[in-house]
Amino acid sequence: MAENFKTKVIINPHSANRSTRRQWPGIAEGIKRSIGDFDWEFTTGPNTAPELTRNALREGYEMVVGVGGDGTNNEIINGFFEADLAINPEAVYGMICRGTGSDLIRTLGIPRDPGEAARILAGKRTRRIDLGRLSFRDHRGREARRYFINIASFGIGGEVDARVNQTTKAFGGWISFLYGSVRANFAYKNKSVDIELDGDSLGTRKIFNSAIANGQYFGGGMRVAPQARMDDGLFDIVIMGDLSFLESVRMARLIYKGDHVNLPKIESFRGKKLSATSEQRVLLDVDGEQPGILPASLEIIPGAIRIKV
Repeated sequence: MAENFKTKVIINPHSANRSTRRQWPGIAEGIKRSIGDFDWEFTTGPNTAPELTRNALREGYEMVVGVGGDGTNNEIINGFFEADLAINPEAVYGMICRGTGSDLIRTLGIPRDPGEAARILAGKRTRRIDLGRLSFRDHRGREARRYFINIASFGIGGEVDARVNQTTKAFGGWISFLYGSVRANFAYKNKSVDIELDGDSLGTRKIFNSAIANGQYFGGGMRVAPQARMDDGLFDIVIMGDLSFLESVRMARLIYKGDHVNLPKIESFRGKKLSATSEQRVLLDVDGEQPGILPASLEIIPGAIRIKV
């Protein structure tokens, strides 16, 4: 067997509509076939994965593998850091997808099948990618900070998250996000947001949504930033302007294909740091979770983490 990393696997047993706990023995067998012996632990609730990750890295594990969805990925990635410093800059993150949206693995080319994804964990080939770092307000009005690996957005994205995460995901990612999007669209009113990019003001924009992208996909397969690369040291920023309800519905089909970027009311930028403020209540979407509201500041951290490929 090829030399492998010393590995700790962290599993969200409630992922995949609570089926992961039941299917874990089969997933574990696939991992063992790939890398041999490893240690593992279930999360016990929301926001427990970061501390499990920090403990694993302090104990000398070289690779942490997440078994869950995009939200689990986000929690574990945050556990690689403490007080804005990497606990072990050489530590590796691997992933086995058990989520609703499964957006991150689309950009990285990681198979959705757990057995095929487990095979990628073998050996020591890795790739460095960028992360985003976000400062924002939580729902109690307190200042908060969080890393993200895929995409953060504000506008309709946060509204969709709030609805998707309150409903069953039994019908899978695409249907869940479509249902959440339709519900959110009926209630949502476009927001006036002041945006600054790399120190230059973009002025006040009336927006439907703004995506600050490290990866290409969000919302259960929407290719919102088709040119985004996860190792170029830049965000791809896609601002969807003052869309009407009918315009947003027509655009939905195009976003899944990535064919929306040249349409009227769509603006694309690249940059390293974006700040956004609003006098209205504007919800954030961070790797498929809804942690808070504007104001927010987002910056790219080049080559911040090694991932298993």
